[in-house]
Amino acid sequence: PKDFKLHRQMDKIFKARRAMAEEGEGIDWGTAEAMAFGSLLLEGNHVRITGQDVQRGTFSHRHAVVKDQSTEMEYAPLNSLATKMDPSAPHEELARPDTQAGFVCRNSILSEFAVLGFEHGYSLENPNALVLWEAQFGDFVNGAQIMIDQFITSGEDKWMRQSGLVMLLPHGYDGQGAEHSSCRVERFLQSVDEDPHFVP
Repeated sequence: PKDFKLHRQMDKIFKARRAMAEEGEGIDWGTAEAMAFGSLLLEGNHVRITGQDVQRGTFSHRHAVVKDQSTEMEYAPLNSLATKMDPSAPHEELARPDTQAGFVCRNSILSEFAVLGFEHGYSLENPNALVLWEAQFGDFVNGAQIMIDQFITSGEDKWMRQSGLVMLLPHGYDGQGAEHSSCRVERFLQSVDEDPHFVP
C-alpha cells in the first residue's frame, strides 16, 4: 500500500523474490510457496494457513504478512493480487481476471491439538480450499497426536469423509536441541493404508 513503511530487511527479501520470479531462476521455498498460493487464489480457491509462527514462517522463509514499522498495520500481499475479493469463494468458480479468493494467514497459540482440530474441521466443510497447518518445528506435532490418530488418519475409514488438510512438519534439523529435530515420520508411515505396496 501507499505510504506503507516496510522493514528494510523485508524490502530486500521482496526485491529478491521479484527478481527470482522475473528471471525464473534460483526460486526459493518461500517464493515458490507464494506463487503456488497466488495461482490458487486467482483460480478462486480459498487458502488458509495457521500455526504458531506462520506469518513469518518457521525459518523466516514465508513473510506472508508484514507490518508497517510506524503503525504496526498488517498487510498480506497475497490479498492484493486482484482488484476484487470474492467472499463466496471457494463455493463458486471465479474465472474472472479481476477477482480472487481470500488468503488467511494466522499465527496461533501454542495449542497444537486445538488448532489442528479446528483446521481439520474447516477442511471437511471447505473441501475446495487449501487448508494448511504448520508445526513450529516437526516435534511440536506431538501435542496434536490424538487429533491425528483419532480423526485425521482414520477419518476416511470411520466416517467416509476425506480431508485435504496439509500438515507442514519441518524436521531433520539436528543440533536445534531437544524437541526440534524430528516430527517422528515413522508414526505417519505406520498410519498409512493397510496395503504394504501402496503409500499415498
